[in-house]
Amino acid sequence: MSKTTNAAKPKRTSTSGKGRAASAKQQEAIAPVRNLESRLEPYRELCRAFVKYPCVMRPSALTGFERRLHVRDTIVEDHAVRIDEKAEGASDKFEELADSLFSFFRGTSLLFHRDMLGEDERMPTVLALGDVHPENFGIMPNADNVPIFGVNDFDDVLYAPFTWDLKRGATGFLIASEEVGGHKKKLRKKITRKFLEGYREGIGFYARHDKEASQQMRADNSPKVVKRMFRKAAKGRKEWLWDRYLNENGRGFRANEELTPISTRIPEFQGYVDEVAKQNGISPDGRAGELRVKDVCIRHGQGTASLGLPRYYCLIEGPSKDASDDLIVEFKRARRSALEGLVPENDFFAGREGERIAHGQAVHLANGDVFYGSVEIDGMSFMSRERAPFRDDIDLDDLSDKSWKHYAHACGLALAQAHARSDDAGELDYRIEPRILEAMEPDELFIDDILCFARAAVKRLKSDHAYYKRDLKLGAFKMSQKRYR
Repeated sequence: MSKTTNAAKPKRTSTSGKGRAASAKQQEAIAPVRNLESRLEPYRELCRAFVKYPCVMRPSALTGFERRLHVRDTIVEDHAVRIDEKAEGASDKFEELADSLFSFFRGTSLLFHRDMLGEDERMPTVLALGDVHPENFGIMPNADNVPIFGVNDFDDVLYAPFTWDLKRGATGFLIASEEVGGHKKKLRKKITRKFLEGYREGIGFYARHDKEASQQMRADNSPKVVKRMFRKAAKGRKEWLWDRYLNENGRGFRANEELTPISTRIPEFQGYVDEVAKQNGISPDGRAGELRVKDVCIRHGQGTASLGLPRYYCLIEGPSKDASDDLIVEFKRARRSALEGLVPENDFFAGREGERIAHGQAVHLANGDVFYGSVEIDGMSFMSRERAPFRDDIDLDDLSDKSWKHYAHACGLALAQAHARSDDAGELDYRIEPRILEAMEPDELFIDDILCFARAAVKRLKSDHAYYKRDLKLGAFKMSQKRYR
């Protein structure tokens, strides 16, 4: 062993009086303080451990004060960027999460999926939607600007066991049918069961007929409850533009609490629109006119999970150039999927951030919105899509007892088509429908298992929500967590 030279020896610090006080202050001044890192990788390792050693304890097994800390830490971690940047809408989101259990469920996907860590490793893999619940199905434009019904939120898409979507969807229907619908336990179970039966029916149909590549749920072929959605969503583009978006001369966005025009950035966003057009092969001689950006604005206060994330609208001049057929393309900050690092490892890759979300839409919807794409804005990944006058979600308050069941069944059918397309437009190189059907056997046992999971999840969520509301009042979400020496 080499000897330490005198020059290399550390100097002794004085321990007397002023020297000791000065040293303490100096240490305090230079002690590093930094944000806590994302726990994505530790959870990925925990997922691997659970798959290998199924007796490993997961977050869902935590109780009491330990569970309260887990809920708090996960929500702070999930919103750390928004908290540190004091993002507009972040505090609104925290208040919205406290308002109702359904809002809490919708806005805490990461918390929900960490409880599922490593689950169902043996089950067939699909491109999962990730955030399945009754309000993430709706009316939207397809490539021909025709309204269709289907899954409509791709922020959390990731390749995962098909059961992950069914478990979150079943939990969502149990919560919504109780809190929004006011239904009793027996009817809540029937509604949720209809969702699962619709999925089983849809997978069986596509296994027999192999039509998932072209099938669409339109106003002419939808169940009655969905046809009512089409009628409600029907609105002329000119009326929609002038009622909600255009200023007094029709040349740009109006300024109000929802919209803040940023017309100085028109050239910049023209580049982003051109980039999306190039990605998707959008011709400048179609209904988007010359693809010319007329104006740009910031959109405030939209969504639940996405509150506090940057969102922009681009106004594109239509072919008539009279502000009657303009298009609006939305650019929304893309975040990491809540399922990343939690699902059992597989051989399929959906892409990163905005690219992953665009991939999800391309897979899940047959002939979907041509403006789905991904760009980088201010060094961050954004996804793009078209806003449309007939883009609309279900109003759960309007559903009758019978309509709840019909709507749940329709959502199950739509999710089945999204999953079935994983081997047509997705990464899978084998037919997925027969494998899902086999994995669901026997049907009654499979459905009962999903319902049991959902009931347990609802019970846990109610406890988590109580912890959250208590911590919110005590200021737990005003700053992200730091690491101190």
